Amino acid sequence: MALKTFNIDDQIYKEFSQYCKKNGISMSKKVENFFKEELMNIKLSTKAYTKESDRNELKENLQQDSQKEHPLSKYC
Repeated sequence: MALKTFNIDDQIYKEFSQYCKKNGISMSKKVENFFKEELMNIKLSTKAYTKESDRNELKENLQQDSQKEHPLSKYC
């Protein structure tokens, strides 16, 4: 896993951090899952996946990958 740096508004970071702490959520995992969902949406909207069967297969594969990461991933 790579360590990355992002520039984020201080107030947004504080609020998000408090939310994650309150709910026992890993901030890193939450951001990673957001990226995965965005990539899935991008891939589903491209012409390379115009057939419904291709879109469904891609969606299933991405969901399976995210669930393999750790046992509580569905809560992050």
